[in-house]
Amino acid sequence: MGTGTEDGIVRVVAHFTDGRIIKGTTHDFAVEHPTFHLKVVGEPGPPVKVQLAALKAVFFVKTFEGKSERLDDKSFERAPNHGRRVRVRFKDGEEMAGITVSFAPGRPGFFVIPADAGGNNVRVYVLRSAVKSLEWVNSPTPSLTR
Repeated sequence: MGTGTEDGIVRVVAHFTDGRIIKGTTHDFAVEHPTFHLKVVGEPGPPVKVQLAALKAVFFVKTFEGKSERLDDKSFERAPNHGRRVRVRFKDGEEMAGITVSFAPGRPGFFVIPADAGGNNVRVYVLRSAVKSLEWVNSPTPSLTR
């Protein structure tokens, strides 16, 4: 599975809780920092500063084009065999399925590797404040609901 950085460029799509979406590249995303810089695709000028607290999720993608008509396989049949299987339901109604190895109660977010490796998303940093519910799949841990 690729990391989205084979050419040295980290492509991200920032989804804000207010519905805005910004596509661009970053060189300084770090979960321990409250902000990162995003060089917006197709816009001249300096990168914009993005506040993690304003986001639903940061999608690390293979390409900016993607395939909007494609439906991701959420069955875990093609999922990696490491980490915990999770279904995330966002407050805006979007759902995703994947594997997490970085979930920890009390942290503002966690990474999910999508269950469908054939999709455009390589990994997703999910902000807990935008999550309606988490469901652990095939796990004895009870579901967390907000």
